[in-house]
Amino acid sequence: MFTGIVEELGEVTAVERLADASRFRLRGPLVTEGAKHGDSIAVNGVCLTVVEFGNGEFTADVMAETLLRSSLGALEVGSRVNLERPMAVGDRLGGHIVQGHVDGTGSILDRTPSENWEIVRIALPAHLSRYVVEKGSITVDGVSLTVVEAADDWFSISLIPTTLALTTLGIKRSGDPVNLEVDVIAKYVERLLGPNARENVK
Repeated sequence: MFTGIVEELGEVTAVERLADASRFRLRGPLVTEGAKHGDSIAVNGVCLTVVEFGNGEFTADVMAETLLRSSLGALEVGSRVNLERPMAVGDRLGGHIVQGHVDGTGSILDRTPSENWEIVRIALPAHLSRYVVEKGSITVDGVSLTVVEAADDWFSISLIPTTLALTTLGIKRSGDPVNLEVDVIAKYVERLLGPNARENVK
């Protein structure tokens, strides 16, 4: 489980394309402190398993399903990435409940800079629209954010200087893909209140 509070802006140092998967090596001195084989690290909001680590870097295997559902397949050597370790029991929940299970991808439509923040509009896949509400929570490339406006096919977020400086959202441009994870609580509520609700509570 994660909180969507990015700990480190990392970098892809090697990419190995396999028949139905990819292997990435990523630099992240902070998130690899005390790392062990099998640990989880969120990369642009995708929960990955540490396979190898050392010298401030770690390697993770990404299977076809993850490549299909996220934007990780577009990463190349030199790409910057948002990194976060899982939350520890007893820590403050600074963002919201994030699983690192990407629900889909969107793309940046436009950016409107202001003096102290920036408004970013992001295209929203139709199958996720019902989970995104004004003032609700959403994770964009692993960053926990509050929705400013929510339309049928897009939503907007407001980025403060800290987010712009310390995450990849400060360098993304119009047309760039982003990973989206909606609020898991909304999905559970939908399931429980759906046509099979009576069966689910037996």
